[in-house]
Amino acid sequence: MTGPVVRRAEPADFPAVARLTVAAYEADGQLKDEPGYAVTLADVAARAGAGEVLVAVDGADGAVLGAVTLVLAGSPYADLCGPGEAEFRMLAVDPAAQGRGAGAALVRACVARAAELGCSALVICVRAGMAASAHRLYERLGFVRVPGKDWTPVPGVDLLGLRLELPASR
Repeated sequence: MTGPVVRRAEPADFPAVARLTVAAYEADGQLKDEPGYAVTLADVAARAGAGEVLVAVDGADGAVLGAVTLVLAGSPYADLCGPGEAEFRMLAVDPAAQGRGAGAALVRACVARAAELGCSALVICVRAGMAASAHRLYERLGFVRVPGKDWTPVPGVDLLGLRLELPASR
């Protein structure tokens, strides 16, 4: 079996990205406190216009398994990143494809892309109650908690800030 391949999303991928992102957030219970957020998640064209949408595709058949949005400071989608930092948002893996390495491949691609762009760090916010497996993935990849970046976008949704220092140059 071939592992996932990460590439930049093409407009033809947008419907699959919208579907799987909303499905993944629903499956995790992340839309119960913010049902209107599904509209934002599904607007892949807007995300692609404000940053880079990356997709993990099945190496054998090209099916879209997951997606993530990478943004820089100043983007309308940047919630945490400051000058010189990149941020990834809306990381989602199709519930039917979870456990196949797509999430880790997408995070690694964000790390590599942020380094290519000359960023000093990569940040993400994660829901406080998110699955332990997601927290372990970020920890395994070197992300550390930064309480100063924690925030609450709406009541009942507590987000924890995580940061990964990147090498000064590659």
